[in-house]
Amino acid sequence: MRPPDFEELLRRAMESLKHYLPIGGMGRGGWTVAGIAVVILWLLSGFYIVSPSEQGVVLRFGKFVMHTQSGVNYHLPWPIETAYTPEVKRQKQINIGYKTASDSNQSQPEDVPDESHMLTGDENIVDLNFTVFWQIKDANAYLFNVDLNIDRADDTVKAVAESAMREVVGQERMELIMTSDRELIQLKVKKLMQQTLDSYKAGIWITDVKMQKADPPIEVREAYLDVQKALADQDRKRNEAEAYANRIIPQARGQAAQIVQDAEAYRQKAIAEATGEAKRFLSVYQEYKKAPEVTRRRMYLETMTQALTPLNKIVVDDAAKGVVPYIQLPALQKTLPAAPATRGQPPQPAQSGGDQQPTVSSGDQGGGQ
Repeated sequence: MRPPDFEELLRRAMESLKHYLPIGGMGRGGWTVAGIAVVILWLLSGFYIVSPSEQGVVLRFGKFVMHTQSGVNYHLPWPIETAYTPEVKRQKQINIGYKTASDSNQSQPEDVPDESHMLTGDENIVDLNFTVFWQIKDANAYLFNVDLNIDRADDTVKAVAESAMREVVGQERMELIMTSDRELIQLKVKKLMQQTLDSYKAGIWITDVKMQKADPPIEVREAYLDVQKALADQDRKRNEAEAYANRIIPQARGQAAQIVQDAEAYRQKAIAEATGEAKRFLSVYQEYKKAPEVTRRRMYLETMTQALTPLNKIVVDDAAKGVVPYIQLPALQKTLPAAPATRGQPPQPAQSGGDQQPTVSSGDQGGGQ
């Protein structure tokens, strides 16, 4: 609230008195009445009203005297005392990067590129709109340290908000600004604005910062979306490759470990067999040194046993006189062809070894026959 203009009040008072004064001019009595009226109007100019959202601040010859509460109040008229009524309880807002319909007298919000275009930390340009909510927390500091014109006060808050947002955005990546870091950026801007205004001793409290829009500039939006799509495809391919690597590498490592284990098992087996054979050879050698002839014959018999065991054979010792060997006919019948049948007689089936036991003599068949 500006102090009243005393000259303007005096001029209005003189004009109002002309209706009650004679047309020919004012005499001594007229000037007396005029003076009294001016004094009364001057005294009445000390009344002022403080609304519930305001706080009265009274200055006497430019020095702070007191605060006054809502309602009708009185101070000594100007130039002795002056009263200001800043709105300390109403939250105000400032839009940066765009103008609302009420601000621009248009049906749709209007972008302000000079305010909304900001350079990000990864050297991209983002079109960012946001709103700052603030109110007065210290009426004295607000009146004495900020221009009393409310428009100038809004300009101060707006300049601080734009500077803080550009500083924070200049440290962030564009992708994160548009997605996950919006809340974090709002908190950083609010904190930085409050620190700056406190350093100015402005008596202003930043209640909130809200980002309305964060997009690429419309001139490059399609190209940016193409880039983002390519990056998304790149991430997808990378994830697929990592998934394949995570699947195939353990399998390869398992196969390699299995091969190593098989090789180790074969090594242990080969060593054990070689060690056993060496010990066996040494034991045979020790026995051979004790009885060479017996050992040679035993080795010969064992070797022949291993060689002849899988063969189908009949062994007859010619030196064994009078021995009748036993021939297993059922086993021979599986390998020998059947005898041809004579004329008029059916073929005879082979007899089992239990019914008939033919004998084969080797030389003589005993001295009794």
